[in-house]
Amino acid sequence: MMIDTNNMVSITEANQNFSKVARMVDQSGQVVILRNNVPRYLVIDFAQAEQEQAASDEDVRAISQRLIAKNRTAYEELAK
Repeated sequence: MMIDTNNMVSITEANQNFSKVARMVDQSGQVVILRNNVPRYLVIDFAQAEQEQAASDEDVRAISQRLIAKNRTAYEELAK
């Protein structure tokens, strides 16, 4: 994951000025919150989270189809 250093805030700053964090998410799509100078939390737009979840479901379908195609002979034998 590429992290833009302009989208990083300390946990103290996020706690004191969460509206700033929300504006940053609106502008860039995500903000990384640092705890002890280490990336700890990721705040993303809710719509982006939904899109990523949908992509995960599509990946599962693609993997399932590939496994079915690869093992079709075994499934046909088991179906007898």
